[in-house]
Amino acid sequence: MLKSKTLLIIGFVWPEPKSSAAGNRMMQLIEMFQGNDYEITFATTAQNLEFSEDIALLGVTTKNIELNSSSFDDYIKELNPTVVLFDRFMVEEQFGWRVSDNCPGAIKILNTEDLHSVRQARQLAVKESREFTSDDLFSDFAKREIASMYRCDLSLMVSEFEMDLLQNQFKISKDLIYHLPIFAERLKEIPNYNDRNDFVFIGNFLHEPNWDCVKYLSDIIWPLVHKKLPDAKMLIYGAYPTQKVLELHKPKQNFFIKGRAENAFEVVKNAKVVLAPIRFGAGIKGKLLEAMQCGTPSVTSSIGAEAMAGTLEWNGFIKDNPNEFTEAAVQLYKDEKLWKQCQENGFEILDKRYKKALFEKDFITEIDSLATNLKQHRNNNFIGSILQHHLVSSTKYMSKWIEEKNRK
Repeated sequence: MLKSKTLLIIGFVWPEPKSSAAGNRMMQLIEMFQGNDYEITFATTAQNLEFSEDIALLGVTTKNIELNSSSFDDYIKELNPTVVLFDRFMVEEQFGWRVSDNCPGAIKILNTEDLHSVRQARQLAVKESREFTSDDLFSDFAKREIASMYRCDLSLMVSEFEMDLLQNQFKISKDLIYHLPIFAERLKEIPNYNDRNDFVFIGNFLHEPNWDCVKYLSDIIWPLVHKKLPDAKMLIYGAYPTQKVLELHKPKQNFFIKGRAENAFEVVKNAKVVLAPIRFGAGIKGKLLEAMQCGTPSVTSSIGAEAMAGTLEWNGFIKDNPNEFTEAAVQLYKDEKLWKQCQENGFEILDKRYKKALFEKDFITEIDSLATNLKQHRNNNFIGSILQHHLVSSTKYMSKWIEEKNRK
């Protein structure tokens, strides 16, 4: 076991668990480390937003830090954390070398959320109206992301698909990546089929795949569904809707932009079906986990459902063709027997693949093992040492130059 348990999280943003799956994921990590006797500090360059969680109330120390400032060096040297967790690879690029310089014995963990390079590559294919191919994966953005993983001691992956991709396409050692999904369990009390109405979509509009999905729903899917179910409503919820999102509000077509949901579970559990025709993205989709938790069947795309169910039956339908997607949505909405079976499928997925108890003990054991064998672990990752050396030779001195320039 570790003698001293201090965790420094360097956040990309302040966590917003009620607005995004990423925020929920961060809160779960905080809770898990706290439950295993870690003292936690959360530091970030970001500004607190309206819906950010007040993590100080949970006993987490918070700290505002600056980019390109040696004040961080002094700060982390004094804190001397046992573990440093970078929230997304861009944060590791900015602060990783400072952590290595000042606290070389700290375990460095990368919380990926999802593979950003995969999401970006799929987005480009959609934008260019063409099929996504494996060649799209090998971008400059991917090189940055993979390099960051090599520089860390462990990278947390939410998706088994991405675990396989990293090992088979990018040849990353399984010793450097760890499967730790978003945790989820079914709600205890949920309405039955007859007490529910309408279709729902929910997602943070700062996340580009959500905007694309809602636009696709508005332009392609909903007109087809509306013809077959003229009394049903399509309810769109999400934090930070922009003007282009608000302009999709069409009450005459029963397509409603509702803005941020105060309680996502309340919204989803009172809907009959979740519609999520996601055209690009990566990782585990929080909105589809929420659907399962609320006992609400869903119709989504192959990218939406990617790696989420394993070999188990989906809690609804997976369709990429607009007409097939529409037929599935209508059938699921009208057929109570089918709806109940899909609901049970979702519960089974949660019970067998997303319960916290399935993962927590093994993960903490992995961290303890890293602490005991850190030198050998890093010796086995010589490519990471090379990349760390070259990052220091470039990013470090650029940062110092910017700091000096700002001082003058």
